[in-house]
Amino acid sequence: MPKVAIIGAGSAVFAYEIITDVLCTPGLETGVFALVDIDAERLELAHRIAEKAIAVSGRNWRVEASTNRVDVMADSDYLVNTIEVAGLANVRHDFDIPMKYGVNQCIGDTIGPGGIFKALRTLPAWLDILRDTERLAPNALVMNYTNPMSLTCLTGIRASSLPIVGLCHSIQHTAEQLADYINVPLDEIYFRAAGINHLSWFVELTRGGEDLYPLLRQRAKDPAIYEQDPIRFEMMLHMGAFVTEGSGHFSEYIPYFRKRPDLVEKYARAGYLGETGFYANNWPTWRREADDEIRRLLSGEVEMELQRGPEYASYIMQAIETNTPTVIYGNVENTGLITNLAQNSVVEVACLVDRNGIQPTHFGALPTQLAALDATHIAVHDLVATAVLEQNREAAVYALMLDPLTAAVCSPAEIRAMFDEMVEVQTPYLPEWVY
Repeated sequence: MPKVAIIGAGSAVFAYEIITDVLCTPGLETGVFALVDIDAERLELAHRIAEKAIAVSGRNWRVEASTNRVDVMADSDYLVNTIEVAGLANVRHDFDIPMKYGVNQCIGDTIGPGGIFKALRTLPAWLDILRDTERLAPNALVMNYTNPMSLTCLTGIRASSLPIVGLCHSIQHTAEQLADYINVPLDEIYFRAAGINHLSWFVELTRGGEDLYPLLRQRAKDPAIYEQDPIRFEMMLHMGAFVTEGSGHFSEYIPYFRKRPDLVEKYARAGYLGETGFYANNWPTWRREADDEIRRLLSGEVEMELQRGPEYASYIMQAIETNTPTVIYGNVENTGLITNLAQNSVVEVACLVDRNGIQPTHFGALPTQLAALDATHIAVHDLVATAVLEQNREAAVYALMLDPLTAAVCSPAEIRAMFDEMVEVQTPYLPEWVY
């Protein structure tokens, strides 16, 4: 009977997705959900929606919940990390201060100034969670959904003996989008993708042995198609492969499209396609709306329909519990998997899953131009992990110096001034060694 601990379950909509997926999964008819969040009110929402979902499913699961993880996480088989540390208090700082220096972010929660400071707030709490897990649930498989994905996974892998895999939905969603763009059924498409999270690349895209990239390039000439993903299409046309993260967020990973107002105006579009400040301007509202959605489900205003979604967590559990092999894309340690990216970094590759757990597969070498774009971020990841694990402030400053978008806009002196200003306003939420 598996026990699934969800840390940060107060993000009730996401916890509800994971719980619903599990309750719809063959072979997972009985078990325990252990829900944890430091926000008692949001934890209560998660607890109630879990109980209701179990009742609707008719399955034999039960729920434990606590604001103190050590009360409920013992002997967990799976630990799902979904924490958000002081995001509401700092989402505006993460955008506004860099913008003052000309660093224009759309999302800003996995890389760039916003992502690095989110990491500095989040990773100390993450390390505490891992230490408790090692003590109370030493056999748990840790599945991380918290951003910054690569930074969280790398720091955890370096600090802990637990098996850790980072899970995202960008590859499976992008595969669906590509099938739509070229009007080819997804189940007829063969692809190979690899890289780092949000900067993985579809290096092969074929049907029946036929290369589909000429068709995709042709489709990109159609404004109705191009306008759905302008920045990703531009990179494909000039760099030779389609990337796995949407245009807006992806535009922050590279130095080409957000460094001048005229470029933002030319290539960025509204919403997730690159709108300036989109996350900072909307995330607090989305958070409230997510809680309201759970309340409507609880009240019966919205009918609860259990349906398994695309997130990998339930598929991993099913593969392990029933020994039914499956393949997922996971963020794992690079032990020779991608040969021209730094070893012991975190890379995103196809992984086999069965009762033996997560087994990453060898990919080989990425095309040089794509590996080079990833390599800069891997250096940033290394420096942030070093900063947190060694309590080394200067390493965190170096990380921001190397961020591609920040470096395209600011001088080293300006970057250091930005770092200092962000530290000053976020001091209550940062570890002491940062200030």
